[in-house]
Amino acid sequence: MTQAPAPSAAAAVPRSVRLVYFAWVRERVGLADEQVELPAGVNTVLDLVRWLKTRDEGYAAAFADETLVRAAIDQSHVKPGAHLDGAREIAFFPPMTGG
Repeated sequence: MTQAPAPSAAAAVPRSVRLVYFAWVRERVGLADEQVELPAGVNTVLDLVRWLKTRDEGYAAAFADETLVRAAIDQSHVKPGAHLDGAREIAFFPPMTGG
């Protein structure tokens, strides 16, 4: 008798991450942070932003301009194409200026 192949590790383990929102992103989303399960197909920061925009009008307003909001994965600034592999925390915040 042959055995069915074991599910891949990616399919077997849910991808749970903590999302943190700062400044006007937090105000529009209505949350300071939340824990979410990343759906299949959400592999980059940009994928995540596009998925979040579908959740409700607060997220859609916060991420209306996908080029404006900045992100950090595990407290390191990243670009929209950054992969979420192994991420524990993803933060979103508006652009910052120095002075």
